[in-house]
Amino acid sequence: MLNLERLRTLDALARHGSVSGAAEGLHVTTSAVSQQLAKLEREVGQQLLAKHGRGVRLTDAGRLLAEHAARILSQVELAQVDLEAQRGQVAGELRLSAFPTAARGLFPTALAALRAEHPALRLRSCELEPENGIRGVVRGDLDLAVVLDWYNKPMPLPDGLVKAPLLDDPADVAMPAGHRLAGREEVDLGEFTQDEWITWGEGEFCHEWLMFTLRSRGIEPIVGHRAAETHTQLGLVAAGLGVCIAPLLGRLPVPAGVVTAPLRQRVRRHVYVVWRADADRRPSIRAAVRALRAAGERVAGERAGAAAAA
Repeated sequence: MLNLERLRTLDALARHGSVSGAAEGLHVTTSAVSQQLAKLEREVGQQLLAKHGRGVRLTDAGRLLAEHAARILSQVELAQVDLEAQRGQVAGELRLSAFPTAARGLFPTALAALRAEHPALRLRSCELEPENGIRGVVRGDLDLAVVLDWYNKPMPLPDGLVKAPLLDDPADVAMPAGHRLAGREEVDLGEFTQDEWITWGEGEFCHEWLMFTLRSRGIEPIVGHRAAETHTQLGLVAAGLGVCIAPLLGRLPVPAGVVTAPLRQRVRRHVYVVWRADADRRPSIRAAVRALRAAGERVAGERAGAAAAA
């Protein structure tokens, strides 16, 4: 009889491509992965792994068994979903990710509400950039991911995933308080042709969006500094090192020495949550989506109240 946990380990190795990647995805040590795979080889009486440089690769038998393992685990997950849906209880473990500003702006409210309403639900959250969050959901390492796209650059969504909108997030330009455009009610991207931009990491979706947007306006951007976190970017702006795009979600408080101005183009991000379609009936998924949408509505309501008061 094949051991389900050892099949899960083999599946993780096939998906991640390395022992260390499988260990990270399963939240265990590399030694534990190696031990499980060695036991699986003894169970099936065939070599499943072969040395490949400094790592390992699957043998023909390993690839064959990994394909079966993926189908078996998928069926097990569907059985668990059906049982959980029939029971109607929000319980078990739920793994979520969000890009940094959503983790800061939505997770505290949403996850606290989930914990209070469903004490039998174990929550595990982490910060991941949108592309990595989507990959985690596709691989099965995550149950949900809060991701984003921009008004003029959608995020491709793989087949088999569904999504629900959480909120639209307006973005301004942040600049040093002594900047020549500080104090303006609105600004145009074309007015920043000579400024250095502080942007996200090379290859990240938000960085690619900014390059695409500036170049579509005929602006070849001058990139001076890169930082993943909005508050790190704003700290560099405060030091007079450039300007950046500053979405509202998770932005406050803006540090001293920084002013923001809306863009005439009305730049917005669309924030939404994604999960696998085959897990759609899980009560825990539905409860988490409700909590995240309520957190998004709360953020939108606070903004509307602040705007009315101003």
